[in-house]
Amino acid sequence: MTNTSALTTEQSDMLETLATHRSFLRFTARGLTDEQLRERATVSELCIGGLLKHVAAVEQKWAAFIVDGPGAPRSFDEASLAAHSEGFRLRDDDTAESLLAVYDSVAKTTDRVVAGLANLDISHPLPEAPWFEPGARWSARRVVLHIIAETAQHAGHADIIREAIDGAKTMG
Repeated sequence: MTNTSALTTEQSDMLETLATHRSFLRFTARGLTDEQLRERATVSELCIGGLLKHVAAVEQKWAAFIVDGPGAPRSFDEASLAAHSEGFRLRDDDTAESLLAVYDSVAKTTDRVVAGLANLDISHPLPEAPWFEPGARWSARRVVLHIIAETAQHAGHADIIREAIDGAKTMG
């Protein structure tokens, strides 16, 4: 899996795009107190801190998928779906500093994984889940595109929440 040569243009473009969307998400947390990070400023259950926590966890799982494949099968009962929802909720000890530190660490790991790939075509079968076609596979390329899309989508959510908190915007 190790890429001993320089990054391909595709790897470089993907990592640059991911870095851009990560910076948009991080930017929404700038200057917020820990209380504001928890604020639900819309009718949604989402808060900026919860989005940071969720995006870091999702990125970490997908980067591990690139390296190790789908891992152990999961169940999709009410308890496991509730546990997934908990991934958006902040614990009492979650702070802006701790959430951003975890996110930065995950980002560095993902970047190393992607930069270390000799070929973005390597693939693994997707884990069994109701939202994946049975027997489907994703290449490393598809996984990175998914991480980019997930990050961009949640950066947009965070931007709306931030604007509702104090009028600040990521862009414009």
